[in-house]
Amino acid sequence: MKFTKMQGTGNDFIIIDDRKNSFVGKEGELAKRLCDRKFAIGADGILLVRDSEIAQIKMIIMNADGSYASMCGNGIRCFAKYVWDENIVNGESITIETGDGVKKAILHLENNSIKEVTISMGAPSFKVEQIPAKFDEEVINKRIKINNKEYNITSMFMGVPHTVIFGKLEDYDIEEGRSVEKFEFFPEGTNVNFCEVLDRNKIKVKTWERGAGPTLACGTGCSASVVASNRLAFTGESVEVQVPGGKLFIEIKDNGVFMTGPAVVSFKGEYEL
Repeated sequence: MKFTKMQGTGNDFIIIDDRKNSFVGKEGELAKRLCDRKFAIGADGILLVRDSEIAQIKMIIMNADGSYASMCGNGIRCFAKYVWDENIVNGESITIETGDGVKKAILHLENNSIKEVTISMGAPSFKVEQIPAKFDEEVINKRIKINNKEYNITSMFMGVPHTVIFGKLEDYDIEEGRSVEKFEFFPEGTNVNFCEVLDRNKIKVKTWERGAGPTLACGTGCSASVVASNRLAFTGESVEVQVPGGKLFIEIKDNGVFMTGPAVVSFKGEYEL
């Protein structure tokens, strides 16, 4: 099986061309096997390329633990670069079918090579039934208590469920995200973003990803963090997000949230199944 290993601000993925549908029904098993960093290739997840009837191409995302994800911001940038590099799609603007609908990717070219990718992430939703979250009203700066520690949380659906917690990053151990992810009020779990506001145009974020654990970056998480910080009047609508793996740029516009960042090929190879 041929594969390409890619990363976007340190969030790494194994990309496989599955347009022949060789792995239909085996996606979770494949992800758990390939993402093992000790005995296989190692990654935060896998991305499968499939044909689409509603867009130019379709992306299937599986987390390292074998669970399905409807959307992944860093993953879709890598996916967009892969399908363009491999001549699967053409053009500087491409449409990609995801579990969260069709997303548009704008490719920023330099010397006929992709330097960065901008993704239209869609609009966030604070509706508790869409997150889903067992609260009676929008979860905006709401105080909860887990393991005798209090958190002020802001939760939304940004392609996948996200919860943002503001404060100094040094005051939180990333492993606390495990308990917040499994908090009883989130029946399907939640991604957890610890966010520190630096100024009106910059924030720092550490993310605990549902199904993957701590990662060096999370595109949907950075988008959610900017949406939350703007909603609480901490920042404006154009924000640089610093993550352990680098930087992303997030813009809030009338037609949704837009994320710009890098997508890099780490290596290519073959894996014997």
